[in-house]
Amino acid sequence: MNLIRFNQRPVSMLSELMEDLDRNFMWRSAETRPMMPAVNISENEDSFMLEMAAPGMQKSDFKINLDNNVLTLSSEKQDEKEENNENFSRKEFNYSSFSRSFTLPKSIDFDKIKADYKDGILKVSLPKREDAKVALNRQIEIA
Repeated sequence: MNLIRFNQRPVSMLSELMEDLDRNFMWRSAETRPMMPAVNISENEDSFMLEMAAPGMQKSDFKINLDNNVLTLSSEKQDEKEENNENFSRKEFNYSSFSRSFTLPKSIDFDKIKADYKDGILKVSLPKREDAKVALNRQIEIA
């Protein structure tokens, strides 16, 4: 019979075990983290465009509020699944919500803001006021 020397120390084995537990725990907690949709904001000469990726939702799931110059996009969705079988019964609840707020510049024409939801993307058009469309770029003379 041959003896094989074990080169690892118990302390390093314990630290590896703890790292594995942390890794698995962190992976599980990522599944339960609330959904925060990604947002793209672009600007052209006439308006700003806000696009929010929210696949699997319906336009009735969204609420869009404007309070002073703060635009808030929010959603609350609750799903309930129930499965019955001869040997077991299972009921699962799924509740998800998010809220994103954006402070709008004073150059926005608040009366003309429009929103559309299509193909999993919520698009909010934020047109600029006419007086804000004046080019702000100019060369300044040095005295």
